[in-house]
Amino acid sequence: MACFSLSFWETVCIYIVIAIGLWSIIQLFLPYIAGRLPDIVIQIIRIVVWVIIAIIIIVIIFGLLSCLLSAGGGLLHFPR
Repeated sequence: MACFSLSFWETVCIYIVIAIGLWSIIQLFLPYIAGRLPDIVIQIIRIVVWVIIAIIIIVIIFGLLSCLLSAGGGLLHFPR
């Protein structure tokens, strides 16, 4: 997958959609779960979700930077 090719942008878009989808699903179920769990557990779940989304965003940013700086690879290190 060449940097900034159509395939590259497809992969970037897929990861962005996955991150947004994860956040939306968690936000959908969190009020339902909140009635059954203590507040500290809900806060821990929110922190874990933000950490996962932040990691996805950081990987995407470094993939873009590796393409810009011609380090090669880009998002190739992701499993398919």
